[in-house]
Amino acid sequence: MYLYLSNAPRTLYLITDIHDEKNGRPRRALVFRAAEGSNQAIVEFLRADEVDSTNLIRLTSRIVKGCLGLIAVEQEIFLAVVTSATEVGNTRPSGSQPESIAKIHEVSFFSLSTSTWDDLSAATDGLLGPEIIDNSFRDGSQAQVLEHPCTPLTRIISTGSFYYAYDTPWDISSRLSVRLARATREPFSARDIGTFDERFVWNEYIIRSLLDFRSRLDEDERVDLDRCQFLILAIQGYVGVFTMGLPAPPTNGTPAVATLALVSRLGWKRAGTRFNTRGVDDDGNTANFVETETIFSTDQHCVSYVQVRGSVPLFWEQQGLQTFGQKIQITRPHASQPAFERHLLQLMEEYGAIHAVNLLGQKENEASLTNAYAHHLTRARHALGDDLGITHFDFHNQVRIGGHDSVMRELVRIESIKDHIDRFGFTMCDADTDEIVTEQKGIFRTNCLDCLDRTNFVQDILSRTTLDEYLSLVRREWRVSNTLWNHHRELWAENGDALSKLYAGTGALNTSYTRSGKRTLAGMLSDATKSVSRAYINNFQDKEKQVAIDMFLGNLSNQRQVTIFDPIHDSVRAALEQRLPEYSTTKQCTFLIGTWNVNGRPPTGESLHEWLFPPQSSVEPDMFVLGFQEIVPLTAQQIVQTDPEKRLAWERKLLDTLERRPHKKANYVLLRSEQLVGTALIILVKSELTAVIRNVEATTRKTGLRGMSGNKGAVGIRLEYHDTSFCFLTCHLAAGHANVEERHADYRTIAENLHFLRGKTIQSHQNIIWLGDLNYRIDMDYYTVKSLAEQDDFDTLLAADQLQQAMDSRQAFFGYEEGPVLFRPTYRYDYGTNTYDTSEKMRIPAWTDRILYRGGQLDLAVYSRAELMGSDHKPVFGIFRAEVRIIDPVKKAMVSRMLLESVVSTEPGELLADKLKEMTLPKTVGDLPPPSTDDAAWWNHPGT
Repeated sequence: MYLYLSNAPRTLYLITDIHDEKNGRPRRALVFRAAEGSNQAIVEFLRADEVDSTNLIRLTSRIVKGCLGLIAVEQEIFLAVVTSATEVGNTRPSGSQPESIAKIHEVSFFSLSTSTWDDLSAATDGLLGPEIIDNSFRDGSQAQVLEHPCTPLTRIISTGSFYYAYDTPWDISSRLSVRLARATREPFSARDIGTFDERFVWNEYIIRSLLDFRSRLDEDERVDLDRCQFLILAIQGYVGVFTMGLPAPPTNGTPAVATLALVSRLGWKRAGTRFNTRGVDDDGNTANFVETETIFSTDQHCVSYVQVRGSVPLFWEQQGLQTFGQKIQITRPHASQPAFERHLLQLMEEYGAIHAVNLLGQKENEASLTNAYAHHLTRARHALGDDLGITHFDFHNQVRIGGHDSVMRELVRIESIKDHIDRFGFTMCDADTDEIVTEQKGIFRTNCLDCLDRTNFVQDILSRTTLDEYLSLVRREWRVSNTLWNHHRELWAENGDALSKLYAGTGALNTSYTRSGKRTLAGMLSDATKSVSRAYINNFQDKEKQVAIDMFLGNLSNQRQVTIFDPIHDSVRAALEQRLPEYSTTKQCTFLIGTWNVNGRPPTGESLHEWLFPPQSSVEPDMFVLGFQEIVPLTAQQIVQTDPEKRLAWERKLLDTLERRPHKKANYVLLRSEQLVGTALIILVKSELTAVIRNVEATTRKTGLRGMSGNKGAVGIRLEYHDTSFCFLTCHLAAGHANVEERHADYRTIAENLHFLRGKTIQSHQNIIWLGDLNYRIDMDYYTVKSLAEQDDFDTLLAADQLQQAMDSRQAFFGYEEGPVLFRPTYRYDYGTNTYDTSEKMRIPAWTDRILYRGGQLDLAVYSRAELMGSDHKPVFGIFRAEVRIIDPVKKAMVSRMLLESVVSTEPGELLADKLKEMTLPKTVGDLPPPSTDDAAWWNHPGT
């Protein structure tokens, strides 16, 4: 097929050609043009003879393999087309239909609205190989081709790591057992491109609108669209195929032809580079999650063996400058269990029994993860049962003791590993009938720190052991075939390199041993070089790559998905947003927000009860959000390398206070904490709420020395409580009575430059609360302020308050609110007293410690200070009541379906908007339908 252009209006055409027609594809055209609405395109599926070809211009000289979808970048919509791909091979030649796979080499993006980028898009044809594209992330090249808005996407997709079903449509995203079972249940679904495993289709975000368009076509049109292969569903990972001759029975002396394939499918739901993406998210998705399938096919059988790898499913990070001793931080140690169990439950529902193989060592850095992993898994077994187990195998220690050869020997001798290899088995089907003879009953989930080198080495062993078991049952002579095992080693070595490049930026370590079975000096030198390269790449080049990945997946907070112009569904979407209360509920919750500059002092024996449970409120808060400033002395040593021990000591003090409080009604756990030198933010929540608080992220922003130093700056933590988002920020702004402009500048730096993952900013949230030592002073002399404060003449003092003046003049914190200030200035006291500063400096008392907020769901009930003596500042607190929304996805789907059915049945002349507004949800919608079974599903009988 080729890509053509016509103008007035600008329209792109993907049209099959004579060559396609000879291969059984119909002569059709898929037509694209921009709609008037933002992020909307008009798409048509026409017969080729319905297109006026007289004024068409070919946009690219290359044969187009298909399109990956539509994406909006910089207010324009681009069509992504594959312009170069090569066939890797047929992974199952003995099957009833070929299952060939092609590797994508080049992708081009063409705008639907402007010709500005046409020459740049076409210029990439034939110029950008995978190595050039991959290196362009690193060399900072400013060549003209990099000026295209979609260049970051081109770099990601054109690295030779994306694959798609070639020649005939089939589901490359699903493993063999799933495809065979699906074909048995629904024979027509086997070649339906709308059926796939959405965990592994990387272009799902940009092709979703075209799949929706396809679903609205009538059946004959849909079949034709699939036969044309206009739409490509791509996986990322690795695919390798070897076809070989193996000894046959001595009947005619002709060797048997066998095919060995390896398919690794990298998950996209927590995608990213090595130090940008670790651990698990609240939905149970882990970083570097890969399903790897070994497929061995002969004229008699096809055998499939599946394994998975993935980051340790806890909330953990490695922050700061990464070299070779990366410090691991478990960020939510007491709130990981729901996400941990969600991840394992998803695996068990998908694969059956799970046996984890943890290859982390016992050194301090990795031991903390191993211990937390074991603890969480023990607790998970109580909920998920005995089909969940784990084996800890210290890979590095075993190599030190006996070399890499000993890993191969000792691993399969471990009783738990050996038993589960036998128990899980493999999937085997008859080559002629596709009938499943036996099915794999569980999987190994292997991990190390990065799930790369050690993991690949062990998965190779497990694959070889299982394949050897199959051969011992059917063709024992093949067990000693050098050809077969050489190919097997080569596939796993290539697999290790491919997955390592995606996550860490270099090829895998240990691949020289995987390929040859020997550890050589050249291999060791190669591994050392790769380690150095990884450290450089991960620290200085991966951030740009992470942004590109997030753009491709639609993860950036300011992205909007392209939709196909469809008045019916657009009306339903608009009506659905207006009827939010019909499929959601709200609940009240209470937050205690506190801030305290502790002047570098550790916790003392003084009780914090007055601050955490003030007499003005009798309700136990759902959440404590506590900011500290000067939690460590602001010395040069602390600024260069901050000691977390002071923060940990305050965390222990807080938890001890909560545990020992009288009339305790609930337990609290540490949800998340984060520190920037002396500024720290700590969030504690009721333990039963950890399952409904999701997507917790922390970040920092330095403002000291023009952003170079963390002695001043901000810490932010964002989260979603049910379906309502919150952003909490504690900050320490520039000191000094006269440095008002510096404080304004610090605020602007934080407000404009503090970012969370995937492009989320402070303003991305529904509710925002600032708490901290803002350092704004009172523009009066010491004795006047002291006298007025002692008289509680707050109005006179507030008239001279620098923060109030900044807010009124819109120079800082514009749009935020503060509660009535009905307490005395909180700074500066003689330590251990309620007496304002009597030192030689006689610092003017001020309300340096403040709480500001913005959000329609926030109601400030109490704003005051606590009379603690442990610092030269007094702690401030605010008690907020907030309304959080809880969306019921079942009700939402039912409302959407009801609205859509109503639109379809609208009478001629009837105003659609009026009809949608007047519709009411049936009273029965509040009751959940009965559980579905294999024989009956509630969605097939909505009236019952």
